[in-house]
Amino acid sequence: MPAPDNRPLPDSGTSRLPSLTGLRFIAAFLVLLSHAGGFLLTRGAGSEKDYASYLFDAGNKGVSFFFILSGFVLTWVARPGDTRLRFWRRRLVKVFPNHLVTLAATVALMIYTGVAVTAANTVPTLFLVQSWIPDFDVIQGPGVNTPSWSLACELLFYLAFPWLLLAVRRIREEHLWRWVGGATLAIFAVPLIAQLTLPGAPLMQFDPIPWWDYWFVYYFPVPRLLEFVLGILVARIVLDKRWIGLRLGPAMLIAAAAFVAAAYLPGEYGRVAPTALPLALVIAAAATADAQGRRTPFSGRVMVWLGEISYAFYIVHFLVVSYGPIGIARRDFWMKVWTPSGILRDTVLTFAITLVLAWLLHTLVERPAMRRWSRARPPVAPTPTPSPTLATATQTEQDAPEATAPAATV
Repeated sequence: MPAPDNRPLPDSGTSRLPSLTGLRFIAAFLVLLSHAGGFLLTRGAGSEKDYASYLFDAGNKGVSFFFILSGFVLTWVARPGDTRLRFWRRRLVKVFPNHLVTLAATVALMIYTGVAVTAANTVPTLFLVQSWIPDFDVIQGPGVNTPSWSLACELLFYLAFPWLLLAVRRIREEHLWRWVGGATLAIFAVPLIAQLTLPGAPLMQFDPIPWWDYWFVYYFPVPRLLEFVLGILVARIVLDKRWIGLRLGPAMLIAAAAFVAAAYLPGEYGRVAPTALPLALVIAAAATADAQGRRTPFSGRVMVWLGEISYAFYIVHFLVVSYGPIGIARRDFWMKVWTPSGILRDTVLTFAITLVLAWLLHTLVERPAMRRWSRARPPVAPTPTPSPTLATATQTEQDAPEATAPAATV
């Protein structure tokens, strides 16, 4: 094991994490690639359809990265003076504006294309509780904006975070790695628990896996909370200077090897567990590089910009996959056959459209909402009637520029 890296870290409140911002876009791109390329490969004209499962698995790992990253970043920026209500307000304002806009667009597109709009495929999604309901049509029904299921998990994470952070802060520094090992073992135990306790039927439509196992391992928010906790633990390790010195390059190689190994595990055992810890190592290694001022391939200006629009990119991409050039929500999709050049063309076109829509959503919805509602406005004091002796002082105060607080980013 490498020796601990004891070089000083800047205070987490002033240390930006550009590499993690850039990596956020890589994770979002993997999710788009899994949906666009994965569905197209299933309709390929030749043997390329055999590789569809690898792309779908890449999307699973992208979602897992987001869950671990959430725990890491929220721990990194946590401040003693913050309150639970202020924290929850910021997170809700971050999540819901983009969600509501894309949900409205989803319903409009469903109506326009003749996809049935029902209470089951809209109301739970509206309130982001669909992942708690073990019904395929509620979470992943035809035409719906499926990726919003992960926001239901994130809401549980945010609700629990103040208490989870308090609990993790009570762990002695020398025991943090043991807790990381325990969280990883718990993640590995999830598919075993599902297999031993849940019904074996019905099977998934496109995968010979029981629906109940799939839901419990992948969609159900409670088991996914373990990845969020793993992110909290690893953030404490970095902040408390208990990091083992693993650099970003080797960490990414470990994650890539885990991804390949996961493809050979049966059923739900390869979906989350094998890559959770390797992805946490990637996040910690990238944050350490950023905090120590080392450049990475993900810390440049373009990658940071892409990372800043990654949430909008993630939440809008499936609409483009469903109703854009690929059109998996249209009935004729399942009767078409794509050539390799057609697969490449429509995947690139889907990416380009998604990027433009993500930029618009981030610029016109997400950022204005954060500026307007992420912080409570201070009460406006009534203006007293000035007395002659205070006239000069009052005029001076009126000429002073208004102080504005920076927009919250977390």
